[in-house]
Amino acid sequence: MSTFDERGNAQETKFVLDAAKEFKAEAKRNKALGHWAAGLMGKADADADKYALEVIMADMEEAGDDDVFRKLRGDLTAAQCEISDEAIRDRMALELKTAREAVYGA
Repeated sequence: MSTFDERGNAQETKFVLDAAKEFKAEAKRNKALGHWAAGLMGKADADADKYALEVIMADMEEAGDDDVFRKLRGDLTAAQCEISDEAIRDRMALELKTAREAVYGA
């Protein structure tokens, strides 16, 4: 195998590993967001865990974060929680930063 092939394989492997880490970070973020929103809606224990799983699953609908935002926005509105879109997006960013630090070890 040539050096060029080895370098290409190494880059592919790194890409796959980085993608897996990012997927894990996003799942951790979504779980944390689910527990945060569940608390705002008055859910606890098993209900909070179930809701966190719903938020994780909502992220599978489409690429990007809009599906998670819509899930949170809709459920918080239905539960009559007064919270701005900006506050939700800020929390999403904070939880992603925290999750990335945990996954990447930074």
